[in-house]
Amino acid sequence: MSGVYGKCFDPTGARHGIPTYPWRLAPDGYATRRQLREQGLRPGGQPIAAQVMRINRRTGGPRVAYLYRVDLALPVRPMTSRKWGALALAMLARRTCPSCRLDVGYCIPRTHGVCGLCLINLPAQAAA
Repeated sequence: MSGVYGKCFDPTGARHGIPTYPWRLAPDGYATRRQLREQGLRPGGQPIAAQVMRINRRTGGPRVAYLYRVDLALPVRPMTSRKWGALALAMLARRTCPSCRLDVGYCIPRTHGVCGLCLINLPAQAAA
């Protein structure tokens, strides 16, 4: 057993507190949040059942993904018309430039805070 594999293999949970498996070697019946979502499920308030771990080659620290039991997962709640409306308004706010007040059709980056056209014209306005 390699050193990295040994650090990530703890099926009893003695070392890490919860059962820990190496990356991609978790037993059947467990899934991450994303995997549950692909199946149309959600954790539904259940506690973390296990984790998969791998050692990051750059930093040497571990990377962890939490696992939930598939048999205890609940179906995803359907979106209501009010939720769809709120989501549409939130996306409209992300696409609207605060400077020119136009819907630019893409989410405005938070690093600049304005659309591309306003960003190009920004140095010209500052110099004038």
